[in-house]
Amino acid sequence: MTHDPLTIAFFVLLAVLALGTLWLGSVYNRLVRLRNRADALWADIDGQLKRRHDLIPNLVAVVSGYATHERGTLDEVTMARNQAIGASNPAEQTQAENVLTGALRRLFESVESYPDLKARSQLPAPRRGTRSARARDLDVTVDIHIPPDPALRG
Repeated sequence: MTHDPLTIAFFVLLAVLALGTLWLGSVYNRLVRLRNRADALWADIDGQLKRRHDLIPNLVAVVSGYATHERGTLDEVTMARNQAIGASNPAEQTQAENVLTGALRRLFESVESYPDLKARSQLPAPRRGTRSARARDLDVTVDIHIPPDPALRG
């Protein structure tokens, strides 16, 4: 039985196209998964920063009652918080968060000299994120899809 070289070439080309389509779909899905993971991680960071910014007024209020002579440190923390909230791009936000971290460090150092304040434990405790990695993975899984085949679009 002889096989026509043109028929063999056609089937080889068809197989190469099918494998190429599968590979492109795989690459596309991997890129979608990475983009969603990056978006989720940035959202987690933004959520943590927002919670941090929301706790600062409570912290300043608690400490201001005890450390009236630490007014400069409290004002510095408040100004740093406002700068961090108003940052418009990642570079500004990083710089503002570093300034805020330094101001909070100085505030906590001054709180160390007030044992009554530490003993009353009115200082807000740091909180961790509540979303698990499994929940984020499920979000990513839902968004992954293979692009529809144009031949099936009727």
